[in-house]
This record gives sequence, structure tokens and C-alpha cells, in this order.
Amino acid sequence: MDWNAHAEREEARYADGVGRLPEDPDARQKQLVRVAMAAGGAGLARLMQGRRVEAAGWLARSAERFRESFADAPPESWGRLLGAVKARVLAGDWEGAEADARWALEQGPATAASPIGRYAAVLALLVLGEDEAAIPLTGGLEDEHAKGFPRPVADALAALAAADAAAYEEAARAVLVSFEERDAFLEDVPVADTVAVLEALAGRRGIAAELDSPLLPER
Repeated sequence: MDWNAHAEREEARYADGVGRLPEDPDARQKQLVRVAMAAGGAGLARLMQGRRVEAAGWLARSAERFRESFADAPPESWGRLLGAVKARVLAGDWEGAEADARWALEQGPATAASPIGRYAAVLALLVLGEDEAAIPLTGGLEDEHAKGFPRPVADALAALAAADAAAYEEAARAVLVSFEERDAFLEDVPVADTVAVLEALAGRRGIAAELDSPLLPER
């Protein structure tokens, strides 16, 4: 895999997008999401190269642009909260992750009708170590499977909240398989980012599954 080519493509997209940020609030928030995703793609590619300092810088930019975009976003744009918190976790910036998690929870995703909102809330609570508060929300996510929310992700989050190592490993492996079986990835960067986030949270709880895959950065 030519990770350098992936990184340089995304870095160029970010620079181009930032250089063309419009003044109109609606157009600006849409462009900010595009550059946030480009920065995230660059960060993932650099992470796969083992260039962790560069990766952290790009992932921080991604989190910042996601947060910046939220002010003028349409109601229930919960994916931006999720993007910001995930980027901080992937960067290994736990102080930043906790700050963004608190900010995310202030936006009210825990009571969202959308499972993506509740997913963002669960992730934020797990980052903050508020596992007991996350448990009821993870149960709700597991019920969303019939509506399209990936059951292995819901199961992995529930296992993290309960600190159930065996259940977590089984669910995390299922999430990884779902990435290994897909053909399309965000920003065309083939990385199992959700698994990397889950493993980072599991590591904080001493229950990481220590998964290996070409789609995961080396430990």
C-alpha cells in the first residue's frame, strides 16, 4: 500500500479546501466537513506509516474543523461530534479527546432520535470513563441493529462499558471482519478506523484484543 500517496493526496485536498473557504455560513460549514475528512484521511495514512507525530497533527486539524463546522450545521449533525472525538482518540490525545467529549455531550446527542447521535454520546462517555452512564445507551444501540446500525459496533461498545473482555474481543473481531470485507472506505483510505478507536478505549480498560490486520496501524 502506498500510504505516502494517500497522505499527500489528502493533504493537498485539505490545503485546497482551506484556501477556498466561503463566507456564506452554510457553504462554509459544508466545506469545513470536507476539509475535516481530508485531514482525517491524511492522519490515518500517516498513522499507518508509523509517523505518529505527523498523524497526530493531521488528526487534530480534523477534530478542529469538525468542531468549527458544527456551529452552522443543520440540526442533528451528530456525525461531526463523532468525527471530532474519534480523531482525538486516534491521535492518542486523551486530554483533547476528553475536552471534545465534554463539548460533544453538551450538544445533547444522548437524547437524539438518530443512533449516530447516541453513538457519539456513548463514545464521549467512554472517553470520559463514565462507563455506567454509557451502559443504557449501548443497549439502545444494540436495538437499532434492525434499522441499520452495525450490531458488532454496538456489541463492542456495550462490552467496553461493562469491561467484559471476552465479549469485547468477539465483537471487535467482528467489526474488523466487516472492514476487511468491504471495498469502499472513507476518503478511499483503507483503514479500520473504528476498530483502532475501540482498541484504544479497550487499552485504557486493560482489555484490548491486540488485533492485527493490514487495515490497522502497527502496535
